[in-house]
Amino acid sequence: MHDDRKLVEARLERVLRERVRPAVHPATTPLSVEIWSTDGEPVPVAEGLVAPTRPIAPGTPWGTPWGTSWFKVTGTVPAEWAGRTVEAVLDLGFTPRTPGFQCEGLVHLPDGTPVKGLHPRNAYVRVGAPVAGGERVRWRIEAASNPDLEADGVPFRPTPMGDRATAGDAPQYVLGEMRLAVFDETVWNLVMDLEVLGELMAELPVDGARRWEILRAVGRALDAIDLQDVNGTARAARGELAGVLATPAAATAHRVSAVGHAHIDSAWLWPLRETVRKVARTASNMTALLDEEPDFVFAMSQAQQYAWLKEHRPEVYARVKEAVADGRFVPAGGMWVESDTNMPGSEAMARQFVHGKRFFLEEFGVESDEAWLPDTFGFAAGLPQIIKAAGSRRLLTQKISWSRTNDFPHHTFSWEGIDGTRVFTHFPPVDSYNCEMTGRQIAHAARNFKEKGVATRSLAPTGYGDGGGGTTREMVAKAARMRDLEGAATVEWETPADFFAKAEAEYPDPPVWVGELYLELHRATLTSQAQTKRGNRRGESLLTEAELWAATAAARTGFRYPYEELDRIWKTVLLHQFHDILPGSSIAWVHREARATYARLAEELEAIITGAQRALVGEGTRELVFNPAPHARGGVPAGGAAPFDGQGDKAAPTPRDGGGYVLDNGLLRIEIDGRGLVVSAYDRIAGREAIAPGQAANLLQLHPDFPNQWDAWDVDAFYRNAGRDLTDVAALSVAGGAVRVERAFGASRVVQLLSVPISAKRLDIDTEVDWHETEKFLKLAFPLDVKADRYASETQFGHVYRPTHQNTSWEWAKFEACNHRFVHVDEPGWGAAVVNDATYGHDVTRTVRGDGGTTTTVRASLLRAPRYPDPETDQGTHRFRHALVPGATVGDAVREGHRANLPERRVTGGAAEVAPLVTVDNDAVVVSAVKLADDRGGDLVVRVYEAHGGRARATLRADGFDTARAVLTDLLERPDTDAEPPARADGGLVLALRPFQMVTLRLPRV
Repeated sequence: MHDDRKLVEARLERVLRERVRPAVHPATTPLSVEIWSTDGEPVPVAEGLVAPTRPIAPGTPWGTPWGTSWFKVTGTVPAEWAGRTVEAVLDLGFTPRTPGFQCEGLVHLPDGTPVKGLHPRNAYVRVGAPVAGGERVRWRIEAASNPDLEADGVPFRPTPMGDRATAGDAPQYVLGEMRLAVFDETVWNLVMDLEVLGELMAELPVDGARRWEILRAVGRALDAIDLQDVNGTARAARGELAGVLATPAAATAHRVSAVGHAHIDSAWLWPLRETVRKVARTASNMTALLDEEPDFVFAMSQAQQYAWLKEHRPEVYARVKEAVADGRFVPAGGMWVESDTNMPGSEAMARQFVHGKRFFLEEFGVESDEAWLPDTFGFAAGLPQIIKAAGSRRLLTQKISWSRTNDFPHHTFSWEGIDGTRVFTHFPPVDSYNCEMTGRQIAHAARNFKEKGVATRSLAPTGYGDGGGGTTREMVAKAARMRDLEGAATVEWETPADFFAKAEAEYPDPPVWVGELYLELHRATLTSQAQTKRGNRRGESLLTEAELWAATAAARTGFRYPYEELDRIWKTVLLHQFHDILPGSSIAWVHREARATYARLAEELEAIITGAQRALVGEGTRELVFNPAPHARGGVPAGGAAPFDGQGDKAAPTPRDGGGYVLDNGLLRIEIDGRGLVVSAYDRIAGREAIAPGQAANLLQLHPDFPNQWDAWDVDAFYRNAGRDLTDVAALSVAGGAVRVERAFGASRVVQLLSVPISAKRLDIDTEVDWHETEKFLKLAFPLDVKADRYASETQFGHVYRPTHQNTSWEWAKFEACNHRFVHVDEPGWGAAVVNDATYGHDVTRTVRGDGGTTTTVRASLLRAPRYPDPETDQGTHRFRHALVPGATVGDAVREGHRANLPERRVTGGAAEVAPLVTVDNDAVVVSAVKLADDRGGDLVVRVYEAHGGRARATLRADGFDTARAVLTDLLERPDTDAEPPARADGGLVLALRPFQMVTLRLPRV
């Protein structure tokens, strides 16, 4: 037989495009359309429904950037259409771009009842099936003219469209056709048949019989179509395809669990307020689709998005609650938002699950068993313990498939965190969290699945996401055809819980991956938008303080514990940890609002802290110092207040031979040369120099920073190939007990204050940068005379070790990584730490010198200046605090990291001291939270963890609370029935902790 394969395939493509798809709507009639627009914030639905409108015709421009327009759409179903299925096709002016990045709409009845969302590939609204003829159609469409930031087809080009203040007022869209149309279901099904078979055929081996069987059937179907009467011949064409569509899949076929999905970024290329509307549109779409498709299942994560629905669109929320009760609209993941997991602190990461799971329990009576984070930019090694402590045991993500250097070896595996906790983890091999259920994608999932031979199942999150929209009826139709189809993986709609249960059952002993799940991409998100990151860190620290002092004051003085305020503030901070806000990858509007929000929250938290401390000290003239850190300092106990012993004084600078200054407190001698660089940091106790020979610390280094793509997200390894040391000094002087260094470079200016406390072995560096560079990367370097093959960086509830060498591509790829409050390097007997109060990105490298010694260089990442999606990223003034701690153990690094982030407060009152509410007698056991129980029953909740990486035994005491009735709980403060109760001795609780183990205790009042 002659090889006509390409001829038939090309014929299929053209006939589908030019004849069959257009025949889905064989008859149409125009609708009347009127419009009312506002350039400001969206108006309430009730106002939009009655706003005065004017006629608008197809082809008319509409919609200023970020504006809202209300369309009034009316028409009458022609009498001759009686008995037919009729729907409206409503084109707002959609472009070929995917849903979520352009205009969208929500259709309402005249009384305001939401009907369905409108998106570029989901623009129909059903009128009737069948219609009687003569029906009057009346709709109101709330349409958002959100600008497409890549409308010109060029990605990552700087644009002013990311903020209403700079976007201008030019119309963004041109109204398309709005028509009533007859819907020919037979033709539509023929389209689905041909698309599925055509897509499957292209994935099958050319030398296999199945491909040719499909090809011949497709050829016969095309022969059966009369191109001048597609609607009249569609049924016959479908008949030619019935046989190949009915051939069952092989018993060994890969099994795909499809779950409807619409990954909606809580902010990204749109502001938070627009996400509220995106969620309403998508939820309306999905509840409508659930009504139409009995097998379909939809999952939505992010409790915040449900809360937005409840607050802003209660009528949509009511439909969602009904679908949740039916088990088909699934609250997934159990987190407040799909947050970044690298940068949030220990307590914040825990509270993501606390607030998310509690919302789902209280609203729906549902507790999800999985963390659902398809798009998060890598996963910190402390996360498994947090997932488990929240009552979950599974994780789903897809993003690791984006890694550019190494191919992750598993799709289903057990992930082990720093404390030994393991969670069952799945990466969908379909390599998308926006699966469209195409033959290419399903075939890729089957081929790509790395557990072939030992497991058979994978999950496919199916639907348009990022900006929302969700699953379409076409995706459901394709899944139905691939339920049991030879040559394809089998597809079945299932909930995440059903998938995980089956996957675990067939693969009970999966391979184990230990340590962080590092994404070899998007490394610059650890640095972009520095003020957002500072706001997050400060918010976390202030919340820790507010809970501590409010709980202490409530227990001691009857102070009103601010449950509502703390709950609201926590949720706001958690929202801003979303994986495109905290990482700095959203538009200017988002970060402008974030900065204002963080400032407002800081004021509220400061007021709570001040009120609680005033209640504790009363009236008087004694000055007390409150220490919110988990370690005593300056004679002030952790979590208490006492007179200060003067540790805050600084060693006086003295002139240095050859220029510069010396800072010496008898423990540490710092030499600062005439360039303002630290050329010596001599540990007098150990008798050793910290700075590598011939090197200088406190060295600012400036690199070009123009990644190949993803400007705000990425820094590529070649940035290191060029750069310069900023050694020119504009001024060097003494100011207030510190050495003041001033530098100027480009259009920017830096002022640093270097000081040494009178009784601590630490160099404090306070850096203020007036930053006006673009596409540059600013680093602060500390070349240390340490032979370290690995280093420690703080993560949630502990620290993670990373190698300093680059033996393999896996190690080379980690050229920029995340730390929280400290980085620590050491060799046997001596180490050093670099601590910070607001930075996350860093790198650590090693070189061998000519003298045979090894230099380990720690560099903190301070600032970047990408131009997309915010062309003014980080322009302006920033402040950073770092400290170099020579001779530091890991325990010293832990303590100094908390000191830098939880500074003491001076308060005048009548009390002689304030005893801590909670004490722990081992510095290795860190108290991360002291608070009153969320259920408002008055119990005390204390969370502690082992911070040094070894086993630790400690006695915990709580003043005024009954340790005899204390119970171990999960993160939601529910009794942990599987945990061994803590031993009791001398009125305290004896805790024996494994390395990095975290425990939560609940203690009733005495």
